[in-house]
Amino acid sequence: MRFANLAGLLLYLLAAVIGRLPLRVLDLMGTATGWLARKLDVREAFVARRNLAIVYPQLDAAARARLLRDVLRTTFRGAFETLRFWTRSERDNLRLIDNVYGQDLFDAALASGRGLIIAAPHYGNWELLNQWLAAQTPITVLYRRPEHPSGEAFLRRVRGRSNVRQLPAEGAAMRGLFKTLSAGGVVGILPDQQPKAGDGLFAPFFGIEALSMTLLPRLAQRTGATVLFAIAERHYGSGKSRGPRFDVHLIPALAPLHDADLQVAVAAMNSSVQTIAERDPSQYQWTYKRYNLRPPESGESNPYAPEPPR
Repeated sequence: MRFANLAGLLLYLLAAVIGRLPLRVLDLMGTATGWLARKLDVREAFVARRNLAIVYPQLDAAARARLLRDVLRTTFRGAFETLRFWTRSERDNLRLIDNVYGQDLFDAALASGRGLIIAAPHYGNWELLNQWLAAQTPITVLYRRPEHPSGEAFLRRVRGRSNVRQLPAEGAAMRGLFKTLSAGGVVGILPDQQPKAGDGLFAPFFGIEALSMTLLPRLAQRTGATVLFAIAERHYGSGKSRGPRFDVHLIPALAPLHDADLQVAVAAMNSSVQTIAERDPSQYQWTYKRYNLRPPESGESNPYAPEPPR
């Protein structure tokens, strides 16, 4: 454990060195890395290309190539931004937020005392969103442990800020989230994170069956908590001279997400995530293998499997 903590500290110091660079420089570094990733066809480029072919079959090859370029550029810009957000003060980071839309919904949910579930898809910059949420109220965030202990130590250091309780997505997680919501608290969940095989339901996402979590709708049904989808959406000033800025959007969940039929509820959850991704497809995380697990007996193969040589 000492080695893991030391390795986590070293990772933090490296992130801090990069994160101290001006935001505009980080933006340019992300653009350059996205270009290189596309040219070298690294894993992120391959996965994003396959996802775009799956969800946008109507686009011609040139249009998909342009979208892939934008996706990779935005993905790596976000990665460098996050190094800044992880290693600078919340006060400095939150100055990058220009507008908050739906604050009244958020405040009303807190005042109701029924608990609030924040569903934060992989869109925009969710690390900045986490800091905005923690600046409003204490929040319990569900996360998946990294495979290596040093990664765990690093994440606990960069995300373990005031008002944030990190809860591993493991056996007792449901009990901890239920207890928080029953006390009128706030929990944060990534609704588009694929569960393990057998732990979710298949439901449409961009018209394609995707294994999807049932945790969020189950919590909503059992506790009666309000569900708001939340994003920190990136935009740029005139001439892009001042680098990225952000708007926070808080969006009500569709009513069917509270349906007693889990299949209906999960479909509504995916529909909300899709609507958010369609706001600006380049800001969604297409580098994630969302469709690698296929419905049993469908006969479908893993779309990310390498093609056999001809």
